[in-house]
Amino acid sequence: MSGDPASWKVVERGWSVRGRDGKELGKVEDVLGDADADIFNGLTVSTGLLGRLNEVPSERVTEIREGEVVLDSDEL
Repeated sequence: MSGDPASWKVVERGWSVRGRDGKELGKVEDVLGDADADIFNGLTVSTGLLGRLNEVPSERVTEIREGEVVLDSDEL
């Protein structure tokens, strides 16, 4: 893991989504929430060659660092 802890509000499309083991699971496609109300609902993550989309609820996000988001398990 690299970088300093960051707010969900700075997460951008293309950031790496990693499992707790550090392996990349996919890339952030979209951030779900309301920045004005500071409500983070989760992420849409693209995976594989076909860019399959997976919705990941905010409860599964354990860490956000510059350029990457870490989840609570090793799979989406």
